[in-house]
Amino acid sequence: MAEAVATRTSPLDGLIAGSVGVAIAQAAPAHRISLRVGADGIPALNKALGLDLPTEPKKSVTAKSGRMALWLGPDEWLVIDEKGDPMADVAGVDAFFSVVDVSHRNTAIKVAGRGARATLEAGCPQDVTDDAFPIGACSRTVMGKIEIVLMRTDANAYRIECWRSFAEYAFEFLSDAAHDCMA
Repeated sequence: MAEAVATRTSPLDGLIAGSVGVAIAQAAPAHRISLRVGADGIPALNKALGLDLPTEPKKSVTAKSGRMALWLGPDEWLVIDEKGDPMADVAGVDAFFSVVDVSHRNTAIKVAGRGARATLEAGCPQDVTDDAFPIGACSRTVMGKIEIVLMRTDANAYRIECWRSFAEYAFEFLSDAAHDCMA
């Protein structure tokens, strides 16, 4: 008798969208953890994660391995890794902290191109101009009617983290905005 194996698929599998000057696509699958820790525990977690958790608002860091840590609040970070498992890396840390694996809750969408900022501005109140939201900036905000975590990854590129249940809405919203902004 064959053994059944369940595999999780993304709600965005196979979707691509955009218009002239804007590309919208699903980001690679990733492990994600929601991390809460006070100042005393940060050094131990920095060592375990292989990066220095940013301690200033709207800041993110990306390690050479590609692992990202996004500051969401004074004691809160979203750690994203497309290759490794940050949950496994923090498992033995001797510090007082809280960590939750949110890998299956979230998915990510990449928006890139010369029209990326205009596409986001169609439904996101976050000021994403160069001075207010430089490369590496991140924040929890809204887009349309959903909460997202927005990160600027390059001059004309953004990563949008959202809950899986809102992924199709976010993707369609961005697709429509891209067409409207570049029309």
